[in-house]
Amino acid sequence: MREDLIKIRRDLHKIPELGFQEEKTQSYLLDYIHQLPQDNVTIKTWKTGIIVKVTGSVGTKTIAYRTDIDGLPITEATGLAFQSEHEGRMHACGHDLHMTIALGALTACAKNQPEQNIVFIFQPAEEGPGGALPLMQSGILKEWQPDEIFALHIAPELPVGTVSSRAGLLFANTSELFIDFKGKGGHAAYPHLTRDMVVAASTFVTNMQGIVSRNLDPLQSAVITIGKMESGFVQNTIAETARLEGTIRTMDPDAIAVVKQHIEQQAKGFEISHNCDISIDYGSNYYQVFNDEGKVEAFRSAISTTSLTYKEAAPAMTGEDFGYMLKEIPGFMFWLGVDSPYGLHHSKLAPDEKALTYGVEAVLSYMNRA
Repeated sequence: MREDLIKIRRDLHKIPELGFQEEKTQSYLLDYIHQLPQDNVTIKTWKTGIIVKVTGSVGTKTIAYRTDIDGLPITEATGLAFQSEHEGRMHACGHDLHMTIALGALTACAKNQPEQNIVFIFQPAEEGPGGALPLMQSGILKEWQPDEIFALHIAPELPVGTVSSRAGLLFANTSELFIDFKGKGGHAAYPHLTRDMVVAASTFVTNMQGIVSRNLDPLQSAVITIGKMESGFVQNTIAETARLEGTIRTMDPDAIAVVKQHIEQQAKGFEISHNCDISIDYGSNYYQVFNDEGKVEAFRSAISTTSLTYKEAAPAMTGEDFGYMLKEIPGFMFWLGVDSPYGLHHSKLAPDEKALTYGVEAVLSYMNRA
């Protein structure tokens, strides 16, 4: 099966698509799924996603497994023979591996009927604008309401053959952050006739760093990061506009609201002090990934009967919209080691493909646990 998994992964790696644009990806997945034995298989589509139910021989409960299917707006720099064929798009977060592992587990379930019902969710738009929340709100899962749900994410820093999870908080609450400044441009020689948005935006970035340190409990972890700043067109002109792009991440879901409140209060003050207009957009917001203690313990027990090694995970400030599913359905997410020298969202991310069989083994061991 390993060679089949590698081929699938490489096929998918070539065709990364952004959220809710995964037409080629959906078509590839459907073509593969339709070739499997269909005796116990039922297929639904939702936008560019797919939901597949494998009816169990006993079927006293339903276990859902979720995988994400979208790519990122990153230009690939791996130099691989099977690198992305879509310019400016890349599976830089491992969703090609995620999908392949899901197909591997689905293949096993379709060929060997499981005891319990299994629902495979191929979810679009995890990287943005977020597919989990609208999928849950759509009601498409109501007919096949899962009793529990789980998912995995690759971990470049962990060795192949290792899985990692923890009870409680695994991933943070996250929000995108976009702030636009509008002032008055002009010649650099006459600053008194302008309203300089380079100065306003730069000062705003500095001031925001005091929000966490002076408005949140020191025991509450939170991060405000500005990763991109744009302003101006030429060196001797004062910029009329500026734009900040960043992210907010907190370990407490209530802390997000506190951070946003203080950003908005600062913006009102800056509009007065810098005589400008400021607009704020929070983009995509993801709820925390909070793992059910009993499900994690059951996973740890299932893994003990396999060739995999289990390692306790630490909480991370990464974000995942799978949290919206866990908010409604008890379950968990776990890390799968792929031993890559480059991290997630890097243009040279190169997971070890040997991790594919370990991923399938981990997923099936939990689905088929006694």
